[in-house]
Amino acid sequence: MSTRRRRSTGHVLSTEDYRLLSDFRHVIRQFFVFSENAARAAGITAQQHRALLAIKAYEGRPTVGDLANQLVIKHHSAVGLADRLVGAGLISRKPDPADRRRVTLQVTAPGERMLLAISGANRDELRRLAPLLKTLVARLES
Repeated sequence: MSTRRRRSTGHVLSTEDYRLLSDFRHVIRQFFVFSENAARAAGITAQQHRALLAIKAYEGRPTVGDLANQLVIKHHSAVGLADRLVGAGLISRKPDPADRRRVTLQVTAPGERMLLAISGANRDELRRLAPLLKTLVARLES
């Protein structure tokens, strides 16, 4: 058991505060379940989809270390994930032109098509959930 103690914020939460937090987590979880199902339906895991999205969205050319950081996973887990994505033909490894010792990741054309299909569905789902999220944020701000 950790000996570290959490600092108290000194805040007192009302029943409504707890409802708001619960409702917010519920809406976010709805989105994650939708996204996980969309990835599975496309033939990849949710983590593989998150990796494709992180690589595509990264400013510049990400390394495996950057991928690990973006996904908040251990470096060795990101290596295995990248290996599986390379094996599936969804990403490629490329030597960095500025530093040949550095290897970067890039989404391939098949990876782009898969990412577009899943992410397009996710964007539609976020649009559906946006009014609920706006209401929750408004409740938080009041």
